[in-house]
Amino acid sequence: MDLKPQAKDSMDRADLVSEDGKNSKSVLCQRCGSKVLCPGTAVFAEKELILPSMRKKSSLSPTDGSVDGDTLTAHWLVGEMFDFENVGFTNDVGRIKYLICADCEIGPIGWHCLDDKRSYYVAIERVNHA
Repeated sequence: MDLKPQAKDSMDRADLVSEDGKNSKSVLCQRCGSKVLCPGTAVFAEKELILPSMRKKSSLSPTDGSVDGDTLTAHWLVGEMFDFENVGFTNDVGRIKYLICADCEIGPIGWHCLDDKRSYYVAIERVNHA
């Protein structure tokens, strides 16, 4: 049984998640470095979501009905839209809005279902931390 990947993942997560389960560092756009969230404004959550591959906002709407994307499970859960420092939203894709960087429009960095007004998910793998 190989425990190394799990141990590495736990160490990385320990650097990012405070004792109360919140983000201990600022959350930044991977492309332009713009601040998305301040420390302590989001809670670590595990939820399996499929996000389209990262690209500019203009190419996020699938035209053929299929989405080329990634299944991601580690997220920052934000309860209020106004907790974000800098985030944009795509047009509705079904009942979903994807979160993008408001400055450079790269994304999606996260996901929001219109049925749940208090849950905004930011994929940890799609952002940087500092």
